[in-house]
Amino acid sequence: MNKNILITGAAGFIGFHLSIKLIDEGFNVFGIDNINEYYDVKLKIDRLKKIEDHAKLNNCKWEFLKSDIVQNEILEGIFEKFKPEIVINLAAQAGVRYSIENPGAYLNSNVIGFGNILECCRRYKIRHLIYASSSSVYGGNKKIPFSENDGVNHPVSLYAATKRSNELMAHTYSHLYNLPTTGLRFFTVYGPWGRPDMSYFIFTSKILKKETIQIFNNGEMERDFTYIDDVTESILKIIKKGTKDFKEFNFSEAIPSISWCPFKILNIGNSSPVKLMDFIKTLENNLGKKAKKEFTSMQPGDVQKTYADTSLITKFIEYNPKTNLDKGIKLFLNWYLEYYDK
Repeated sequence: MNKNILITGAAGFIGFHLSIKLIDEGFNVFGIDNINEYYDVKLKIDRLKKIEDHAKLNNCKWEFLKSDIVQNEILEGIFEKFKPEIVINLAAQAGVRYSIENPGAYLNSNVIGFGNILECCRRYKIRHLIYASSSSVYGGNKKIPFSENDGVNHPVSLYAATKRSNELMAHTYSHLYNLPTTGLRFFTVYGPWGRPDMSYFIFTSKILKKETIQIFNNGEMERDFTYIDDVTESILKIIKKGTKDFKEFNFSEAIPSISWCPFKILNIGNSSPVKLMDFIKTLENNLGKKAKKEFTSMQPGDVQKTYADTSLITKFIEYNPKTNLDKGIKLFLNWYLEYYDK
């Protein structure tokens, strides 16, 4: 094992935390990110500085290149030079609502870019491709909790459709080229250094500024909040676990989460959905401030409830999320108040 790992989207929220986690584990990490302006570029730059400082402090190898996975020639050059054994694709245009305003960004990054990743993994014989999918793929499903073995044929946003397309594309490459792939359906990941476009970040900012927060679907929303450290620990365990062919695959009882080829899909959630109004109350209690609230209708592309069935990942890596919402919010707010000097 050469311990070389390529992380795309390394300046993003999960990519940042995962890079530090893998550096701590002694991996050589090469990060790429296009550092787009979807949200605060300064936050992304500061994340990269922190990764670099962390690598120097621990005398570990960290390299970074500002690039886009849509630029295939540059991507191939990275694979040729760095020779990664494992690739973790976290580069994507994020955000459900933004996909309605700017669909082209999603098609470019999430479909064409992911296709480039698959081709490079095939050509350079990567040992394992791990990639970000999303709980959004469950779309209009009413059966809860959401299981990897449920059908996901009714996406309600273009973002969700592109993430589902990634899973289908990955399966094709696993079948045709025996490329081991693992898709991770993340459920509302939160924590320090998080994404400013997400509700917990927006609510915190507005409560502190005494501005009105918009509460969609009149507050009738639930989310399965998953703390960032539980996510990165899970990815580390998946890396160490490795892959295998699923010879036990039964064609007469075919299930979507596995295949006859080295392919797997896993939920990463907390399996404990929180009502939106309870979540806001947790923020208020920890901030010692009341939110000004405006209740409004459901937004296009949103789903009312997310709820992860984590039985498959629990069986696979003994998954055990350790951070409840109250603790996770405290850790986020400690960082937020320090970073923004409120």
